[in-house]
Amino acid sequence: MNLAAPGPEAAAPPGPVLVMGAGSVGCFVGGRLLAAGAEVHFVGRPRVLQALRAHGLTATDLEGGRSQAAAAGLHLHEGVPASLGAPPLVLLCVKSGGTAAAAAQLAAVLPAGTPVLSLQNGVANAEVAAAAAPSLTWLPGMVPYNIAELAPGHFHRGTTGALAAVDHPALRPWSPLFQAAGLRLKLHADLRPVQWGKLLINLNNPVNALSGLPLRAQLLNRDCRRVWAALQLEALAALRAAGITPAQMTALPPQRLPLMLKQPNWLFTRLAARMLRIDDKARSSMADDLALGRPTEVDAICGAVVRLAQAHGLKAPRCAKMVELLSVAKPEALGPRALRQQLGL
Repeated sequence: MNLAAPGPEAAAPPGPVLVMGAGSVGCFVGGRLLAAGAEVHFVGRPRVLQALRAHGLTATDLEGGRSQAAAAGLHLHEGVPASLGAPPLVLLCVKSGGTAAAAAQLAAVLPAGTPVLSLQNGVANAEVAAAAAPSLTWLPGMVPYNIAELAPGHFHRGTTGALAAVDHPALRPWSPLFQAAGLRLKLHADLRPVQWGKLLINLNNPVNALSGLPLRAQLLNRDCRRVWAALQLEALAALRAAGITPAQMTALPPQRLPLMLKQPNWLFTRLAARMLRIDDKARSSMADDLALGRPTEVDAICGAVVRLAQAHGLKAPRCAKMVELLSVAKPEALGPRALRQQLGL
């Protein structure tokens, strides 16, 4: 079992890339790598593949960047293609709940040792995948930014940041290509602090989904920020008990972020100017899942906090409440005030 930035030109790609999970992250990252010269194969759900076949793949960002690939130039698959052989790199981009099943599908086709980089939310997907398919080399990664599907085949990055991954020999040859694709990639000897730092930010995903608001409008709503701050405080307590120091993902250290979130709007907008550098198109993927009636990743985010707290003799009742609210058969948006009241704030 193995667990394990933009330039003008890229060296020749080390080989083909297989995107396992052609959703918002998979299509954006895969689309940028494709535009930089890589051979990219996409495995996805019929809905997404149908859109790509009809419209091609467009990847845009808030700085005005744009890349397009015609449908005829895309390699699209409904399952892992056996004819592909051994791709030098697999990007695992399925939702957290589908990790084990996707890992088993990959292991049934790919040779032992094939490197698979997890670009998923949460902190445990590489471990889950390694347990399901120990023959492959599982590399944890982190996507810092928001990506939304604006239209069929059109995926837009609405916030900033750099991809992160564990430092591993299998990833180092890919750095020039990621750089040329406009995908800054930072390699870390220990990714766990980065993953938990991102999870503190991702605790806003269920807040955004249940608020019923676009991301920027939700951040400007104090009721929503108070909920997010309460979830972060539970996570920070659990992290202290576990001896984990989360990486700083915003202009403020993680320990100071909840206090800023609770401030009135007139002060928050001054303190959080960088955080509010979000275009109006941005929304959380969890809000998309809620709108489409799909299962959400709330257990990989809020549930991870609950489990960490329990492992160290603590409780995280508000994170547990978010899991409860989003785990019913057909969850609906509550609105900011009702959400705050549900959490007893």
